Amino acid sequence: MKGKRKAYEEKLDAQLKEWSAQIELLKAKADNARADAKVEYFKAIDALQRKQNEAKTKLHELKTAGDEAWEDLKAGAEKAWAEVKTAYHDASSRFK
Repeated sequence: MKGKRKAYEEKLDAQLKEWSAQIELLKAKADNARADAKVEYFKAIDALQRKQNEAKTKLHELKTAGDEAWEDLKAGAEKAWAEVKTAYHDASSRFK
């Protein structure tokens, strides 16, 4: 269980780092957008960052949870991850 738990947490850590890099790319695209579009882009980025922060909080809860609570918290973390993924896809589709 410990190895599986550690691997899962490392996977989530890696995903957070990847999303951070992708958010930086979206910010760069927003900076180069027309003035009227920038506001919408940065609203989308802000929403994405809020979702990402929620996911970071869930990951922290997972890492500090005891073995019994971990499985319960894992479901919450997976929900937060799905929300970030959806928010990222929504934001990135606006930047095309």
